[in-house]
Amino acid sequence: MFNLFKKVLQKTNNAIKEIVPKKQQNISKDEFEEILLESDVNYELIEIILAGLPAKITRERAFNALLYIFKDLKESENEPHKPFVEMIIGVNGAGKTTTISKLAYKYQQEGKSVILGAGDTFRAAAIEQLSRWATKLSIPIVSTQQGHDPSAVVFDTIASAKSKNIDNVIIDTAGRLHTQTNLSHELKKMTRIANKALPHAPHRKLLILDGTQGSSSINQAKAFNEIIGIDGIIITKLDGTAKGGSIFSIVNELKLPILYIGTGEQPSDLIKFNATEYINTILDQIYI
Repeated sequence: MFNLFKKVLQKTNNAIKEIVPKKQQNISKDEFEEILLESDVNYELIEIILAGLPAKITRERAFNALLYIFKDLKESENEPHKPFVEMIIGVNGAGKTTTISKLAYKYQQEGKSVILGAGDTFRAAAIEQLSRWATKLSIPIVSTQQGHDPSAVVFDTIASAKSKNIDNVIIDTAGRLHTQTNLSHELKKMTRIANKALPHAPHRKLLILDGTQGSSSINQAKAFNEIIGIDGIIITKLDGTAKGGSIFSIVNELKLPILYIGTGEQPSDLIKFNATEYINTILDQIYI
């Protein structure tokens, strides 16, 4: 796993290397500030981090200051619901469909059965793409035609999972921009219908954020959280950007756990987020 974090943060660490060409025993506050800025940490958070640090910062002090950002996060407990229903949320292009395939593959590797619901009925391409993944992974999918009611897909997918004794339900949602009122209404309705199909469903609502957007995705995440209430975040495409520090800003602003990081395009390219390993991978580029 550690090597995978190194792969994901390679561009971030390359940018850090420009600031600190040689690894050191300690670094100055100015250097640490520049590293955090270059990694796309919000300046307000940088000021908070630096306020409690001495002029010369050891690795231990830097680690503790960064780990403190994650201190109050509580990952939602996966109660033993069967089926366990997850709704996947995010704007178009964030990597929702690919992430759904990764989650489905992960559950398969754990010996669980999975069914997909193609709830993004706004785009025919989304239905087709999810159907292709279902075929590749040999798992059932409930889908309809473009323009049909996505809430019907939600109900039918959960009903099918119940009748077939399936463990996990993963439902895609439309990714139109969060500023559109109709998307807000649609997501709320899908949630209500899920609860009608199965009390307390969806059990987890996961937001997919594009890592290349860095801290600029925070407002987008806040809007989705206000609409539907997010339980956790999955970051995609982080390996394609030097904005690896944006995770600190996202967590600090939203107080939501980062659950997974996407590391590539294949179904197996998903790693569980670990704050300690994430921070150490960055600090390894700075300190001896």
